[in-house]
Parts: sequence; C-alpha cells; structure tokens
Amino acid sequence: MIHAFVKKGSFQDSVSLMIISRKLSESPEVDEVSVMMGTPANKSLLETTGFWHDMFLDATPNDICVAIRTDNTDPAIIDFISSELEASLEALAQGQRGGKKLLKVRRWDSALKKLPKANLLLISIAGEYAADLAEQAIDSDKNVMIFSDNMSLEDEVRLKSKASSKGLIMMGPDCGTSIISGAPLAFSNVLPQGNIGVIGASGTGIQELVSQVALAGQGITHAIGLGGRDLSVEVGGVSALTALDMLANDTNSKVIAFVSKPPAEAVRQKVLDAMKAINKPIVALFLGASHEKAREGNVYLANTLNQAAELAVTLAKVEEMAEQSSKVPGKKIMGLYTGGTLAAESAMLLADQLGLQTDSEHAKGVMLNAGGHKVIDLGDDFYTVGRPHPMIDPAVRQQEIIKLADSADIGVLMIDVVLGYGSLLDPAGAVVEAVKKMHAKRGANQPIAVIATVTGTEQDPQCRSAQVQILRDGGIVVCETLPQAVLLASTLIDTIPAAKAISPAPLLEGVNVINAGLRSFAEDLQSSDIPVVHYQWAPVAGGNEKLANLLKKLQ
Repeated sequence: MIHAFVKKGSFQDSVSLMIISRKLSESPEVDEVSVMMGTPANKSLLETTGFWHDMFLDATPNDICVAIRTDNTDPAIIDFISSELEASLEALAQGQRGGKKLLKVRRWDSALKKLPKANLLLISIAGEYAADLAEQAIDSDKNVMIFSDNMSLEDEVRLKSKASSKGLIMMGPDCGTSIISGAPLAFSNVLPQGNIGVIGASGTGIQELVSQVALAGQGITHAIGLGGRDLSVEVGGVSALTALDMLANDTNSKVIAFVSKPPAEAVRQKVLDAMKAINKPIVALFLGASHEKAREGNVYLANTLNQAAELAVTLAKVEEMAEQSSKVPGKKIMGLYTGGTLAAESAMLLADQLGLQTDSEHAKGVMLNAGGHKVIDLGDDFYTVGRPHPMIDPAVRQQEIIKLADSADIGVLMIDVVLGYGSLLDPAGAVVEAVKKMHAKRGANQPIAVIATVTGTEQDPQCRSAQVQILRDGGIVVCETLPQAVLLASTLIDTIPAAKAISPAPLLEGVNVINAGLRSFAEDLQSSDIPVVHYQWAPVAGGNEKLANLLKKLQ
C-alpha cells in the first residue's frame, strides 16, 4: 500500500530529493520511498510509477510530496519517515565544505546585491521554470549556463538569440559541463592551465577530451559548453559561434578544440566557415560526420576524441615553441636528413601541410623540391659513394648546413639526429658545430630557425636526453615527433599577420556565479575559490501560473 504526506512550502532541488529518497528507502520498515516536489511533471511521474496518492492533488510546486510503499499498515510509519525527512533536510541546510559557510539568498535582487560582480547564472532547477529565470538573467546582462533539460526548443532559440544580441552567451539547456576561468561549472574536472580553449556540445565529450589533454601533460584555458541542440537546424549554432568568437579574442587560447555530437550539415558548414576565419589552429571533431580532407586551412578535422586530444596537444606544443623561436615569414624550408625514411616522411608531411607535390623520382636523394622548399636524404647512394654513411661521418651534412649561409631565402632548417650502435658518438655535437658556423656566416640580420628530432633511447651509447640537451644548448629547437617538427616549421614561415588584440569577453577574465538549483554546484565553486552566491529559488506564487503572470504585470 501507499502511505503519503505533503510537507508544505519547502522547495528543494531534485537531485537532493533523489538522494534523500534513496536514503529513506533503506529503512527496513519500508519497501521504497519517493520524495518529489509537487510540480505537474512530478505528479505525472508519481502516478506513472505507482506512487500516486490523492493527498498530492492540492500540492504545489513549492511542496514536497512523500510517498511510502510498504506492507506495514501502521500509520505511525508516516511519523517515522517524516522525522527522518526533517533530519535529512536539516543536514542539507547546514551542509558546508571546507568550513566556509555558503552564501545563500532567497530573492534575485538579493543575489545581485550580495554579488554585484556576478556575470553568470548557473541554472539547475526544473526545466519547465528554467526559461523564465534565464531570461531574467539575460535581461540583467548576465551570461547563463543551463544544466536543466526539458526547455522548449522555441525558448532556447529565442533566449540564445537574445543573449547573442547583447554580447552574452547562453550555454544549454542540457549543458552538463563548462570550465571557465578555472570555475568548475556542473560536471567538470580539475585541470592544469594551458593554452588550449575547448568548446563542446557534448558534456562527457568535453570531459574526455580535456582529460586526455591533461594526461598528455598539457592544459586548457576554458571549456565552454553549448548544450546538445545548439548545432541543430533550428538553433543554428548560435552559442557555438559566440563561443568561437570569445576564444578567438582570448590571447591565452592559442589553440581551439571543438567537439560535438553529429551536427546538422548546414550548421556544420556555418561553424567551419567561422573557424576558418580565425587566425588560430583549430581541431574540430564532429562525431559521425564524414569529411574528405583531414585538414581545411587552419582547421584540423579529427575522427575520435583521442585523435582530437592528440592533435590539440601537438598544436599547443608547437604554438609554445613558435613563441620562443624566431619567426621567418615568407622564407623557405630545407630538410637535411641522414635517415631515408625520416626524410621521406618529412617530405610527405611538409607537402601535405603546404599543399605541394613530393618528388617522385628522388634523384640525388631529393624527396621534396617544390615552391622553394627542399628535403634531401643525405644517406642516398649519391652521397655515400666512396665515403661513410652520414650517420658515421657527419662531414657531408656539416658542409650542406654551412652552405645555407649563402641561401638567404631559407628560413628554417630541419634535421634528424639518429642515435644507437654504429652511429656517431656525438651526432648532436657535430650538428651544433656546423650550425654555429652557418649562423656566423649568415649574420644576425638573416636568422634561420633550426628544428631537430632525435631518434634513440636513454640506454643508447649517446644517451638521448644528453644529446637533446646539447642541441638545445646550441640554440636548436627539439621536437618530439616529425609531425610536430613540420607543424612548427610551417608555423614559423607563415605569412598571415598575427591577429589584432581585441578586448576579451569579460566572462573569460573571471567568473562570479549566481547558482540556482543544485546546492552542490555552488559548494564545488566555493571550494575552488570562485565567488558564488546560492540563490534558493522557488516557483513564483507557489507555481500558480495565473498568479505568477499577474505578479509580472504588476512589477
């Protein structure tokens, strides 16, 4: 049978009540207890799940409905569960983390007074009420993140357009994850700071991508959630375009990573066009979407979350190295390799990056000779007739490096350093010696960036880390992989001027949050030292729509 009672005028968030329901259901005196607010949607759910009682007919959205399923016919069970509910609510009210009391208010105006610098409202109340609260925030010039779902599509389109017209962003509805200026919003992770800005229409997609980034030793600037419907035809990617604009103007975000569930094709193209207009490398993952090319201009198209994270990490490292290297816009790239396969891969990657054709004949070890760029395999038979392989005798490559002093059009030199048995005991030292002579002949007015990759291990006779240090001490940039080296080389010769500094969105300079809904979200923010006030929202006029509309007109 079902016992029931209603606790009047005690609004609580749904997740807290779910936790209380589970705790009360553990009592041996009952089979199961359901604790819900008396909203129309919840009443329907109580009826569907077999917990309905006529006592709930007059319950309002501000009242707690408690249904007890049990074989116990003693009405005293109601008093027992009521007492346990009161204890749980009291514990909830007194809950605090880190010994710091959470700042709470019951009115919107009070929230604004308590936190005058508030620039974001985080909403996790029942979906049927989220639109009105979001509009109130947007009208007050606040950005909005809506964790709640079940908002109508019409409200989402209208509110996102309104926010965009005011230079604000509305993330959601059904936006599960955002991390902005270090603020953990809803479901999020603790991450190192870095130079990768993330945008996502998928909450767990964002979390997996940023987690992979962190595991690779990199960090993020911000992760901006959009909500699952943002890239639909109806919504048109309004928040996606706003988020791209925000990160485009954020000087700390050197690389942008974008992840979403399958988008509408027209919206995908609109977003891609916006990405191409940004002078930053962008990794785009549109799950399930097919694409003919792996790259379109500055946009790198990934197929999986892991691939997207790897690309973003590589590009982030390249951007860091590029900032520490001399830019040589418009200059050409020369590759002088001792390893034939390394030369071939370098040529292939460089041709793909710059839109060139590799040399199919490979005469005299030339793997690439197009557009003024050249990659040569110095281990080719042409160079080893009557002399040792360049991995044993560095003389041939040293001569070729020194010759670059007379090639003013070359701005980047790419080389390999191969370790192991049979190889030169100090190949890095031989490279540094030649590079120093080349620099001396070229003079300071004709800089040339030298990029190396090192093939070998710590256990090799030359010791990898020792060789890397010799190269770096000689002013040579060492990359971990050939793709990374090629990306860096192409970045250094890029002729596109740096983007003009534009004032970043205030939201990205620091978040001050009004939290409406789940208390735990506010507690997470407070524990992360983010200014927050918990708005103990409850439906206006007890959820009576007619009275609420009348009160609106009287304001």
